[in-house]
Amino acid sequence: MRPPHRMRPPFADEYGRPDFEPRGRGPRGPRGGPHGPRRGGHRGRRGDVRTAILALLAEQSRHGYEIIGEIAERSRGLWRPSPGSIYPTLQLLADEGLVRSSEDGGKRLFELTEEGIGAAGQLDGTPPWEQIARDVDPNEVELRNATGALMGAMKQVSRVGSSQQKAKAVTVLNEARRSLYGILGEIEEPPAPADT
Repeated sequence: MRPPHRMRPPFADEYGRPDFEPRGRGPRGPRGGPHGPRRGGHRGRRGDVRTAILALLAEQSRHGYEIIGEIAERSRGLWRPSPGSIYPTLQLLADEGLVRSSEDGGKRLFELTEEGIGAAGQLDGTPPWEQIARDVDPNEVELRNATGALMGAMKQVSRVGSSQQKAKAVTVLNEARRSLYGILGEIEEPPAPADT
């Protein structure tokens, strides 16, 4: 058995990384970071997963991995539910008679039953992926996208770069890291008051 501080809490996989503790102190400081609670980085709650599945299957039949990808795309990459949350919820919906599955090329294809269509028709409010995207600073989205692009470039250099190219990449990354910490040390100008 793993030590308690390494146990993975439920729904801990935010962008592929487990938190060390649900609420306490982890390697990144109290409540998730050295400067207080983390901002952004929303995860779907179990109810959100259910709502998202019903809404997506109301549009068309889908495989489980398509549901995961569609939620990630519609939330602009801010919410990518894990298979460990999607498939048990699909099974629960099937047990409730709202979803049925069939074999499709060796994969399971999920669709709503008549009861499921009725349940999906009763959904109201903003789809969960839109709510998550709306609650996040647009700059957070751009930062995540830029980080992903940087990681892709790093992997390419690591895979096919020469020793000299890898050394240059290390220099670039170290300079970028120092610059990023420098940004955190800058004093932001308060916004100008609006003219009345």
